[in-house]
Amino acid sequence: MPTKTEIFNKIQLKKDLPDIKPGDTVRIHQKIKEKDKERVQAFEGILIARKHGKGISATITLRKVISGVGVEKVLPIHSPTIEKIEIIKRGKVRRAKLYYLRRAKGKKARLKKKEFSEAMVEEKTENIEKK
Repeated sequence: MPTKTEIFNKIQLKKDLPDIKPGDTVRIHQKIKEKDKERVQAFEGILIARKHGKGISATITLRKVISGVGVEKVLPIHSPTIEKIEIIKRGKVRRAKLYYLRRAKGKKARLKKKEFSEAMVEEKTENIEKK
């Protein structure tokens, strides 16, 4: 029999999340409250890590270089402040955690492209095979 916390956590899980993986360039729309106003701010960056599985405590780490300074955000996926997650492009990677991008500069910091349309077709075939 599930406990009250398990039931509450299950209710809080988002169901409309895209399948995001390390190497993806993602745009996250986040609600920000300033005094009495609330607005939506977008943050676009490379997903360098996904942690804690698919549960309520799942987080992603996004990295972006702004004016030569690396900025990272760790965001809980199921947070009520996250309004929308968009996948801009897919990167071809062979690692689960892309922490080496923190030290990489210039061309070394680029990831190989994975054709977005091909990536979407691959995902659909993987999902069909799993069922």
